[in-house]
Amino acid sequence: MIAISPLIEVNGPPLQRGRQYGEQAKQRIHRGADHYIEQLRRADFDWPEVRAAVDEYLPIIRGFDAAYVEEMQGIAEGAGIEFAAIVLLNARTEILQIARRRAHLDDTFDDDPDGCTGVIALPSACAQGRLLHAQNWDWKAQCAETTVVLKVRRDDGPDLLTFTEAGALARCGFNAAGIAITANYLECERDYVELGVPLALIRRKVLEQQHFALAIRAVQATRKSASNNIMLSHAQGIGLDFECAPNAAFVVHAQDGLIVHANHWQSPAALARLTDTGIASTPDSLFRDLRVRELLTPHTGQLSAAHLKGALFDDFASPWSVCRPPRVTHASNLSATVAMIVMEPALGLMEVAMLPGLNRSFESYRLESEFVPTHTPVPWEGQ
Repeated sequence: MIAISPLIEVNGPPLQRGRQYGEQAKQRIHRGADHYIEQLRRADFDWPEVRAAVDEYLPIIRGFDAAYVEEMQGIAEGAGIEFAAIVLLNARTEILQIARRRAHLDDTFDDDPDGCTGVIALPSACAQGRLLHAQNWDWKAQCAETTVVLKVRRDDGPDLLTFTEAGALARCGFNAAGIAITANYLECERDYVELGVPLALIRRKVLEQQHFALAIRAVQATRKSASNNIMLSHAQGIGLDFECAPNAAFVVHAQDGLIVHANHWQSPAALARLTDTGIASTPDSLFRDLRVRELLTPHTGQLSAAHLKGALFDDFASPWSVCRPPRVTHASNLSATVAMIVMEPALGLMEVAMLPGLNRSFESYRLESEFVPTHTPVPWEGQ
């Protein structure tokens, strides 16, 4: 039987809620940290090197939001684990790549990238007139045992609900104001020239915003270490896709009420300015987004969560499919679609199926929504 992701509920100031998080997710945090520490060790990137990498990132994290350092310290205390391990979990994409590049390692070190196929269906495309936002998260199959759904009760902004790796501050999710986020792997030649804010913390910053404009700013204006595709939506009916290089972001808009994105660059502006260096490691990206769009388009105007699930369960070209069953990688580990996440922010609903290549049952998680829909304004008839 495939275990569900446990719900972790926290509140209070950063240090306090961090301790609550660490105490409740202790076993999964240790398991996740051990996994990445072992992977880094295989690259001759031992614990002193991890600590050194953490020390490089800490000033950047403090400059972005010092409360995140405090919250991570609380998580470490609650879980009974070294603080550097929690920072590693929040910057694992960046530190894994730094280790790989410093050791000049090929794909036998790192498994398939942190892939993903994401979709936003705008209200005009949906039967109930409510926006839907969903994603398949492709990564290491063993990470199905290290995920949680984190609910943060906040006194200084909207509450938030995020599906994430245990110990991390955020991955994908939505907040009580109706703002939702998912993200996909991208790669270009500008990556890791300079250090930037870890992606997990940018995602958390998005989920802390009351206003959609400030969520956009968190994505658009924050320097990153590497490329990433970030999909933002608002329950009122807005969806935007940001193809982010470390020092630039390119917007992809909906077509026929849909945004679908996998792991290759789509924006003509981006493709004119940079080189997509990720296709060699994610060649299936070139058909995954096409498959999802082709499966959804005939139902435009009548789309439901069931339609999005059906498209994300697609097994064309398996095991390099939209929904990836566990398969052995170059490094003899298992790569898989770790989870399918389907969100309806206006209803405060998140549904998660773990290892959907093997399992089609969903667990539901809810967040009390503060979102109040507004009516389309009537054109002003001035004198």
